Amino acid sequence: MKNGKISESVLKRSVLKQLHTVNEDVILKPGVGEDCAIVKTGGSTMAALSAQSVTLDIKDTHALARFSVYSAINNLASSGARPTGIMVTFLLPTLSNEAQLRETMKEIDKVCAGARISVLGGHTQVTRAVKNIILNITAFGITNEIAPSRAVKPGMDIIAAGYAGLAGTSLIAVEREEELNSRFSKAFIDKAKQYLEDISAIQAAESAKGAGAVAMHDVAEGGIFGALWDMAEASKCGMDIDLKKIPVKQETIEICEFFDINPYKLISQGCLIIAAFDGSRIVREINRSGTNAVIIGTATESNDRVLISGEEKRFLETAQTDEIYKIFK
Repeated sequence: MKNGKISESVLKRSVLKQLHTVNEDVILKPGVGEDCAIVKTGGSTMAALSAQSVTLDIKDTHALARFSVYSAINNLASSGARPTGIMVTFLLPTLSNEAQLRETMKEIDKVCAGARISVLGGHTQVTRAVKNIILNITAFGITNEIAPSRAVKPGMDIIAAGYAGLAGTSLIAVEREEELNSRFSKAFIDKAKQYLEDISAIQAAESAKGAGAVAMHDVAEGGIFGALWDMAEASKCGMDIDLKKIPVKQETIEICEFFDINPYKLISQGCLIIAAFDGSRIVREINRSGTNAVIIGTATESNDRVLISGEEKRFLETAQTDEIYKIFK
């Protein structure tokens, strides 16, 4: 199989079809495009859980910690939950040392402090089975109301909050700075690296939820094209998406051109896809919270997921291997 997330067909055939146990306390069950489990806890409160594994060989400990934590807690936020804490599992190669572990854990604690969540526990193990540090993060949160990916209805506006490819852009700038120096200025590269500080989707998700968002999906591995497909597939609907309206930073465009990768298929933690009947209200509220948001299309009754660029039309495909793996081989 290819590096990265498994394909949708394998997910359906070899994972989801094997799940038969039913528990009446489980409200949101596993499925394409659903990154959280929602479980009854009593009264109107529900628990939300999400698991993420970061296998990219990220050498910078701050980048590794920030990317890993927000990969998990953004999933919770996009389902309408407020993150409370995380469980951290380290798988360390035998060539690693205690200083690496200590520095990475210190950075994780700093990220959690900024997000106002706690490290609840976890597990740490050294194993010959891995060649670089692998972080598994299980995030926990609570909510009174959910906004699952599968709730999109025809006629709803489709909104993008944040920027496509931003997390991937920053990771590339951090890890491949030496190569980028051959073309770009230090100020340009430093600005791209700094975007890693902007990958929280929590405030945007809270603003969208308060303004009437019906469905939300965190844009992560597979990029914004993958997230749009997953949301449409989860809801069994079509979409008409205006490619030119998808927000993307100039630094992302130029760095992607340098490495010959597609910014719309690049890992995008911090970006959200939102569906609502009144998209303009969602955009206003998210913009007030300090995050960029724009209506990029409409959900349709057909099953076609269409990308529109001027007079040209083409169809979205199932989520492909993320472009970041061209950098982290």
